[in-house]
Amino acid sequence: MSAIFPKWTNRLPLLIVVGGGLVATAVTAGVWYYFTPKYFRVGYQPIQPVAFSHATHAGQLGIDCRYCHNAVEKSWFSNIPSSSTCMNCHNQVLKGDPRLALVSESAATGKPIPWVQIHRVPDFAYFNHSAHVNKGVGCSTCHGRVDQMPLVWQEKSLQMEWCLECHRNPERFLRPKSEVYNIAYEPPANQLELGRTLVKDYNVKPQVTCSTCHR
Repeated sequence: MSAIFPKWTNRLPLLIVVGGGLVATAVTAGVWYYFTPKYFRVGYQPIQPVAFSHATHAGQLGIDCRYCHNAVEKSWFSNIPSSSTCMNCHNQVLKGDPRLALVSESAATGKPIPWVQIHRVPDFAYFNHSAHVNKGVGCSTCHGRVDQMPLVWQEKSLQMEWCLECHRNPERFLRPKSEVYNIAYEPPANQLELGRTLVKDYNVKPQVTCSTCHR
């Protein structure tokens, strides 16, 4: 009795398995490469339109974070300062310096500078700056020692597990509210004891349920 199917069909199961494996590998690699946001990459340091140095402003000059990011205590986002804020000083300091030409133009025309955002969580995750800084989470806890960065880079991953590490053990990270904007702050030897006291005093009750961040 002659075969119903041609001989080459005997290899069909193997071809399906191999082909399926290659397709799955290609899809996984593609999603991994194209859908992994840049803002999950520790060390991400894009070129900015103006070479603003946090090391100079926050480090050498000791300018408080809130002078530029003045919405951080009352808003879910930390705003980028307007060019007019920069010109409060630079209409006298380094006035006419070509490095500040774009800043001067922006302040005069109202056209915003196209800064490249570095620290960002995905759109499906909700993060509130004010809820954190008002409960004793310091700027440097998430952003690192920006006072030592000539050009800011991403210090932490901002991934979910990194966030949960703090939500599960807030006493390891909290600091007195008076030290929240002290970028050079170092946790004391009795951090756990201090942290437990601050958790109670600040009524810190971090949640770890999905709906806390995914709303």
